[in-house]
Amino acid sequence: MPSYLEDLFSLAGRTALVTGGSSGIGFAMAEAMGRAGADVVLVARREKELASAAEQLVSAGVQVRTISADLAERTGVDRVTNAAPDTDILVNCAANNIRRPMDTLTDADWDVSVALNLTAPFRLGQHYGPRMAARGWGRIVNIGSQQTIAAFGDSGGYGVTKAGIAGLTRSQAEAWSPRGVCVNTLIPGFVVTPLTTPAMAIPGRAEELAQRSMAKRNGLPPDFAGAAVFLAGGASAYVTGQILYVDGGFSVH
Repeated sequence: MPSYLEDLFSLAGRTALVTGGSSGIGFAMAEAMGRAGADVVLVARREKELASAAEQLVSAGVQVRTISADLAERTGVDRVTNAAPDTDILVNCAANNIRRPMDTLTDADWDVSVALNLTAPFRLGQHYGPRMAARGWGRIVNIGSQQTIAAFGDSGGYGVTKAGIAGLTRSQAEAWSPRGVCVNTLIPGFVVTPLTTPAMAIPGRAEELAQRSMAKRNGLPPDFAGAAVFLAGGASAYVTGQILYVDGGFSVH
């Protein structure tokens, strides 16, 4: 008989598809869900990094397969849905971070940011959401940003797309939650990942950002393990359309 904690948090028998899953927050969430029992499908653009991430997961006892796809291209999204036609859990973590001032933002910057950060989660949701709803169970976790709720650090087009993620989450929750699909946005603070390398390279910037959080430190990918398992499993069955902040108090300080 399953234990109380297994009823709440076990992901045994589930499949979790994680975009941007080869590094950073995406990898940490994929590892957490895999160690909680889910079979994991990692999606990312670079095959070498995907292979390395998969090897690490296998060494942790996780069942994993990979799909190499550029989600900024519609054909990349189609490749994912063709290769993995169904999933129980979708984590939309893949994103770029073009943070130029608005008056220097190009049409190309805008187009690729919208395509990867907003259109890809929309199209993946359009594929998987109805299938989850037809089965009566599913989880979608969209990854936002501090720019989802506030402007700072040349938010530019990136900030627009991340604000849009919160709206997408609400619309997806409205559509599918009556049939058992919980959809939520997770908002990190400043997290030490490959995506934040440019900011980390600015002398004093990492220390400044750490002091802006209540925890007085910057985030690390493992900080997202618990939230990943919670939002992906039975414990979050009545949590939908919400924003969960995993930011050390950054957003309220």
